[in-house]
Amino acid sequence: MNKKHIGSNFDDFLKEEKIYEQVQAVAIKRVIAYQIAEEMKKKNLTKTEMANRMKTSRAALERLLDPENASITLITLERAASALGKKLTVQLA
Repeated sequence: MNKKHIGSNFDDFLKEEKIYEQVQAVAIKRVIAYQIAEEMKKKNLTKTEMANRMKTSRAALERLLDPENASITLITLERAASALGKKLTVQLA
């Protein structure tokens, strides 16, 4: 049994495997996609209505809501927030 990682934390493991940033990006995207989908449900917005409010295509909205697709722009996030009557906040921690 390999005891190399016993006592280390999961972040250290991901960094050693050189996948930390990728895993973080996907985790953040999952949260954002979930939050947008939940707000859409609260407001009874269909995907077509949401795309129209964002002035984008339904396919672009599908990419935004896809938790595995971490390639999104701040402009897209801002449009989604605005379409939901929310404000986008981004910060470094």
